[in-house]
Amino acid sequence: MALTYMTLTSVTAIMFKNLGMDNGKAAEYASYLILAYTVKPLFAPFVEMYRTKKFFVLCSQLAIGLGFAGVALAMALPNYMMVMMIAFWILSFVGATQDIAQDGVYVTSLDSKTQSLYCGIQSLSWNIGPIIATGGLVYLSGWLHSHYFHHDATIFGSDWIASWRIIFFIVAAVTLSMAIWHLRVMPDGARADNAPGSIKAAWEILIDSFKTFFQKRDVWLMIAFAFLFRLSIGFLEKIGPFFMVDPINKGGLGLSNELLGIIYGTYGLSAVLLGSLLGGIFVARRGLRPTLFILCCAVNIPNITFLLMSIYQPDNLILISAGVAIEKFFFGFGSVGFMIYLMQQLAPGKYTTTHYAFGTGLMGLCMMITGTVSGHLQQSLGYVNYFVFVMIATIPSFLVTWRAPFHHQDTDTNVSA
Repeated sequence: MALTYMTLTSVTAIMFKNLGMDNGKAAEYASYLILAYTVKPLFAPFVEMYRTKKFFVLCSQLAIGLGFAGVALAMALPNYMMVMMIAFWILSFVGATQDIAQDGVYVTSLDSKTQSLYCGIQSLSWNIGPIIATGGLVYLSGWLHSHYFHHDATIFGSDWIASWRIIFFIVAAVTLSMAIWHLRVMPDGARADNAPGSIKAAWEILIDSFKTFFQKRDVWLMIAFAFLFRLSIGFLEKIGPFFMVDPINKGGLGLSNELLGIIYGTYGLSAVLLGSLLGGIFVARRGLRPTLFILCCAVNIPNITFLLMSIYQPDNLILISAGVAIEKFFFGFGSVGFMIYLMQQLAPGKYTTTHYAFGTGLMGLCMMITGTVSGHLQQSLGYVNYFVFVMIATIPSFLVTWRAPFHHQDTDTNVSA
């Protein structure tokens, strides 16, 4: 799940940059691919209607594998960009369907005790995806470009096509291999008790879930929280890596894809994992309500590391890695509060799973909107002024966190799907 999502929404941004796109278009095109993951609650009921969840998992994995192989082949065409973007757009909806079906297998095949046992493995597996994608694949693209095809890594353009074709063939091979493995070992996944039997019934469930969602007390404050809590991260997510690889004379740090992959995929992801672990322990010991504003500070204030790096443009890899690790550690630490708030305050009710998906969908919508405009803003402002803007963008997060309503006890997480 994570490999597909991260390849489509993050790795492609670096690829677009390598192929010669400016920051505005590279961030915009990659951000459009988040849309399917944002609206997936709208078509989740329809996945319940036909055959088994395993069937949808296998079909989606087959389509994803063949799709990425098709992208790799299409990149040999003269006008490959349009074909590639259409393929990515289709793959994003297939990937979102895979997420729905695989979550369904997990939820319906295991009892609550076994779910708890495997929850850590599931979380670890999801976090391996970004390490492989933003770390391993980006690193390998740079290594192939420089050491196998012997091209200049500092020049962006069509010479990068050969390296990225190999990357997409690798993603295709991994996905198809997983499909073969899942064909042998994955359980079918039980049908939900309230699974719709027809398209009409699916629409009725979807409409009722919307009605009950907007009937929640202080729902607009919770919507604002879900949308704005990670606003500054949305502006930073695509531009941070661009800043790393842009040449020094354009205000960047002039790193190669290889170094970017090591810094983000190793140090950055390790910091996120450690921060998430400690953040979960922190909330478990002190409770969410007294810690939520502290967690908001953890997410937003460390963004200043990118402002400092843009001002001084260090060439010391230890300092650069430390800056990224600090931002990622506190992001992981604070983001725990966001997810727990959605589970404990936004989701409880008749359609817990769907309403939780609405909350994560609002977060995805924020990531898509901010990512779409972030590159254009950076080009207009320059890196220093843009990172000043990122710090200003933290203010709405503080305001909505301060006003976030609490209508359920912190322990009220065991609610029906």
